[in-house]
Amino acid sequence: MSGHATFEPKNPALKWFESRLPLVGLIHSSFIAYPTPRNLNYWWTFGGILSLMLACQILSGVVLVMHYTPHVTLAFDSVEHIMRDVSYGWLLRYIHANGASMFFIAVYIHMFRGLYYGSYKAPREVLWILGCIIYLLMMATAFMGYVLPWGQMSFWGATVITNLFSAFPVVGPTIVEWLWGGFAVDNPTLNRFFSLHYLLPFMIAGVVVLHIWALHVVGQNNPTGVDPKTPKDTVAFTPYATIKDAFGMVCFLIFFAWFLFYIPNYLGHADNYIPANPLVTPAHIVPEWYYLPFYAMLRAVPSKLGGVLTMFSAIIVLFFVPWLDTSKVRSGVYRPLFKQFFWIWVLVCIGLGWLGSKPAEGGYIIAGRILTIWYFAHFLIILPLLGLFEKPKAVPASITEAVLGKKGGAPASVGVSAPQTKG
Repeated sequence: MSGHATFEPKNPALKWFESRLPLVGLIHSSFIAYPTPRNLNYWWTFGGILSLMLACQILSGVVLVMHYTPHVTLAFDSVEHIMRDVSYGWLLRYIHANGASMFFIAVYIHMFRGLYYGSYKAPREVLWILGCIIYLLMMATAFMGYVLPWGQMSFWGATVITNLFSAFPVVGPTIVEWLWGGFAVDNPTLNRFFSLHYLLPFMIAGVVVLHIWALHVVGQNNPTGVDPKTPKDTVAFTPYATIKDAFGMVCFLIFFAWFLFYIPNYLGHADNYIPANPLVTPAHIVPEWYYLPFYAMLRAVPSKLGGVLTMFSAIIVLFFVPWLDTSKVRSGVYRPLFKQFFWIWVLVCIGLGWLGSKPAEGGYIIAGRILTIWYFAHFLIILPLLGLFEKPKAVPASITEAVLGKKGGAPASVGVSAPQTKG
């Protein structure tokens, strides 16, 4: 559904270049003339916000690396050197550290939007899977980055998380030794994590290119879930979507700046300002907030192997959502039962995040088990059954009809659902 290449260069030099490598034409068809559904709301701006945050993380990370030393005896001091001695080093580090949290806030909203409006349904399965791969790479990158300051929480977080792989029979201990580069978390571990933390963002950027490519092939979803049928259903990406995305980005940057300048350590942990000490274990080891739901699932299962499998399964199940959701109606707007269960599931995710920040004892463990069961039941039981028993509302015949119906113009179809693309 990418826009047709209507770009005609007038400059002789540009015309010569375009005839050999139509780069400007590609940009024009992808980001200027690209037909965008006319009813997109502000939840769709988070795709652009994520691109902005990825660029922010890569640029700030490249500059930080110029002053960071990946060695266990020097890493902590090099971070303090960045904070105290490097010109605007404090700002660069806070941009990078808080930028990771902003990145995850945006990606969780982006994912929840996709799940609510059915953006994973045919023909967008590959688009969804690529998004899940990006999410996995983000989690790996953020974990390795958290280890680099070599504070107490960095060291013990690395120790706990890498030890999880020892739960796998036969190959587990070998995997852990390979990750550590020895028999304990030490300098080889830090060097490996530093190398991978520098590499993975560029891999993320590569998958993002594939993600955008897949989006331009199948076209954007929209709040109605109805595919555009006529030119009236769409508007040009520029200026309509670009101005809307720019406004969303500015608002998000203001939110980001509030954390950056007023509460830069709010989303971090105080123990990470203490140099790593293998002989002193922190009273309460917790990962970063964006891992907390999965950490709660890990602790909810008594068996170590069972907890690890549960934690990884919570992410893997997302890859299969396009086939687990059996409803023929794409958007949650027209699915009353799905809408209720979706918001319950969102509350379950928030609840798991809160439980992950609490000690692994008493009622917290029991509550974690209940919410973990509900998390998986949503995908494995509720979604398949809703497609069979739910009676959806009438779907408008087109995007234009839905927009005009909202404005009091032509009424939306009543009684008969308009056919949608598969899924």
